Amino acid sequence: MIDPADLLRMLGGIAHGRTLQQYGSTRTRLATAARAGTLRRVRPGVYALPTTDSKVIAAAAHGGALTCADALRAHGVWVLPRVDEIVHVWMGGSGRRHPHSPCECIPHHSPGTAGLGPAPVAAALLHAYRCLDEEAFFAAYESAWNKHLLSAQDRRRIRRELPKSAHWLLDLARPDAESGLESILRLRLHLLGIRLDCQVIIDGVGRVDFVVERRVIIEVDGRLNHDGPDMRHKDLMRDAAASRLGFETLRFDYAMIMHDWDAVARAVISAVARARR
Repeated sequence: MIDPADLLRMLGGIAHGRTLQQYGSTRTRLATAARAGTLRRVRPGVYALPTTDSKVIAAAAHGGALTCADALRAHGVWVLPRVDEIVHVWMGGSGRRHPHSPCECIPHHSPGTAGLGPAPVAAALLHAYRCLDEEAFFAAYESAWNKHLLSAQDRRRIRRELPKSAHWLLDLARPDAESGLESILRLRLHLLGIRLDCQVIIDGVGRVDFVVERRVIIEVDGRLNHDGPDMRHKDLMRDAAASRLGFETLRFDYAMIMHDWDAVARAVISAVARARR
């Protein structure tokens, strides 16, 4: 017979007691494990491992699934860093709040039945649109699409449930954005009227993030793929090869895009003007 704690690990760290009982964990065994501290009774009929994320536990105590930005992060979706201790809870279409203390939870009521743990990606994106700004939502949406976490049915559902005023974001979105920074830069330049060709393969250079006016390469240097002297040397060699072919290369990192956007915009606008001449 599977130990209740081992079973919980296989089920993602949190589950209803009735689910555990289906696999042989009797109420007596669950109560014994809870007294021993190998699992935690979150509320009547819900159990979790002591190591389960505290926000997942708080959402379950409230009566639903963790949603919004925290759920997206749990699924591996790129979300702008933000310190937010408030727990966002998907309550389904008609979920019932369970009193618990302390509680500063923000409930999200939308169609469907909320389970336990992180909400599905499509639901979490719909809730994130309500809480995040448009560019944070856009970056998360493109990240989820790129990671194959959104089916065609999911995308249709999101379009159906979002206000029509948000549909332009969905129309602009692409499945090949490899980082949230790329998404944010492309969205901001789109608002400036600058069209980008995305994920372009240039003979002798390789694949680059963006090309503007067939002569300006824009690269977004995220920490993961550009840290260290070896990667820096590789980037410089690519830039030199591009220069030989007549390209100008602009590189921007997280700090520039997020904290010095005016400098980024001025650099791109000037380079586009030179390319047009």
